[in-house]
Amino acid sequence: MKTAVYFCTCGGNISGKIDPGRVERNVAALHAGARFQQVEFLCSEEGLALLAQDLKEQRVERVVVAACSPREHEGTFRRALAGAGINPYLLQMVNVREQVAWVTEDAGAAAAKATRLVDAALRRVALHEPLPQREIDICPDALVIGAGPAGLKAALSLAAAGRKVTLVEKSAVIGGLPVRFEELFPNLECGSCMLEPLLGEVLHGASAERIEVLTLAEVVGVAGSYGNFTVKIRQRPRFVDPRACIGCGECVGPCPVAAPNDFDCGLGERKAIAIAYPGALPSVPAIDAGRCLRLNGGECAACREACPVDGAISFEEAERLDERAVGAIVVAVGGGLLDCAELPNLGAGRVPDVISAAAFERLLAANGPTGGELRTAAGAVPRSVAIVHCVGSLERGARDYCSGICCQYAFKFNQLLGKRLPGVRRHHFYKEIAAAGKDGFVLARQAQDDPDSVFVRYREAAELNVSLESGALVVRTCTAGSDATATAVDMVVLCPAVVPGADARALGAVLDIGRDRHGFFEERHSRIDAVQSSVAGIFIAGACQAPMDVREAMNQGLAAAGQLLAGLVPGRKLEIDPATAAVDAQRCSGCAVCVGVCPYTAIALAPDGRTARVNDVLCLGCGTCAAACPTGAIRANHFTTGQILAEIAGLLA
Repeated sequence: MKTAVYFCTCGGNISGKIDPGRVERNVAALHAGARFQQVEFLCSEEGLALLAQDLKEQRVERVVVAACSPREHEGTFRRALAGAGINPYLLQMVNVREQVAWVTEDAGAAAAKATRLVDAALRRVALHEPLPQREIDICPDALVIGAGPAGLKAALSLAAAGRKVTLVEKSAVIGGLPVRFEELFPNLECGSCMLEPLLGEVLHGASAERIEVLTLAEVVGVAGSYGNFTVKIRQRPRFVDPRACIGCGECVGPCPVAAPNDFDCGLGERKAIAIAYPGALPSVPAIDAGRCLRLNGGECAACREACPVDGAISFEEAERLDERAVGAIVVAVGGGLLDCAELPNLGAGRVPDVISAAAFERLLAANGPTGGELRTAAGAVPRSVAIVHCVGSLERGARDYCSGICCQYAFKFNQLLGKRLPGVRRHHFYKEIAAAGKDGFVLARQAQDDPDSVFVRYREAAELNVSLESGALVVRTCTAGSDATATAVDMVVLCPAVVPGADARALGAVLDIGRDRHGFFEERHSRIDAVQSSVAGIFIAGACQAPMDVREAMNQGLAAAGQLLAGLVPGRKLEIDPATAAVDAQRCSGCAVCVGVCPYTAIALAPDGRTARVNDVLCLGCGTCAAACPTGAIRANHFTTGQILAEIAGLLA
């Protein structure tokens, strides 16, 4: 068995710290028959050509490549082996760049460490077996979870490319958070007006026939892997047939039940049957099952009696559980806003006229609970307003990140207040100013130049206190190195941190994708692979991945769609990695331990219940089952016990 070691000097990135000649001499003393060759840039076109020629001329049977990270170029060298007629799994890579050259200062220690790694690889590769590769058919369709800006952009882009898309939205309408906002920074555009063309295209445009919109729905189960996912979707009843309803709203008025309107942050009221907001799409009312008298044992049928379309309202509609086969999933469920009540010193929920930024948006909106008129709890026009930036953001030991968008909309509030209430005093309490981009600082500059705007910097939320003093609303600041100050205002607007959505933990568990330390869905790489999750074929886009504005969210939705389109091409087959698990039926006892620990639901018991079987389409070769098997009946191809022990022996020799 002829084995060759190809040592890439990487233009000095490796040879600048590791002496290849010294490593060659050390390896020759340990493996006399191994061929050793230095190459300047092995991954280059010239380097790969040299590799292919040498493999053929020397009739090499096993290959060790000492170069950079396998994540970067293992696929490159496997393809080179395949081109030379060698099974690509008869290769073992050694990372001597990141793991040795870049972290080991002493030249002698670097050469010794590189020698051990190459020795371990040679011992391991001697036990490698040729693994057959195969291809399977794929499903080119997609599932998009969340119908906010990112999800809408992804769904429409995929449908425009000819893919079938299932768009799952947990609320009764599509559009996400921006449809609540009458004016968006930096150009003060109407949120719902800006999104309306996109919403219309999704529902009625040229590609709409390829988009299935499921509102009041959520994903409750996912099985399979990239190219072949099976998704379970639970859809709650709307109790109104969207195909029959004409959106006239006649059913709403007669309803006798009124409750706080969640769309208006609880400031206004809505009926038990209602359309979320004027202009909502789809323009079909929904019944709140928890508030409807009829659905809670009563006899009321006022809405059905008022409806001019027979059969449009059905109290008998039941919850549905459906399945969809898709090749990839785009998660675009958005984020949430911090509950300001978590910071009791700021007065939210206990001091009148202290409200969140989201509630303030609805007070300013013409279709909001006050018709756009701004009044205090006592009904007076506010003459001074405190705008507290960074509420919950940039807090040491907690949410130490900047939410990014808060400053922008705080300065938007500054301008809107100045226009609607000339002469109103605006007090900005801030930690940092975040207004990046070519048009990001426009509103900030206007606020700074406004003589009625005052800026006060603080460091931690604990330095602020909002309370009623003798009937007056007062913001007290006590910052390090300065005297305490008291600012009397008529209203306080809190700009809270962007946080993961309330359902992020549960959805992450269903999809088995990772979350970062803050609870946002974690990307594979924050700079070069920001829309790929930890699971192949599941992409993340929008504020579920990190705080971001509408533009960034839409760009991420487009990026996720682009990656999906590039990977799942109709008619193209998906190559199956043969490094999967395999069960020795003679040793398997059918204990089903492997079934329980497999994170990809790739293992099941045979019909007779005596042995386990691995579905290699679903298996991703993680090795969890092999480690857990009490009888050693499961073997992880390409990571056998013998191969791993041989590698360890080389490292410890």
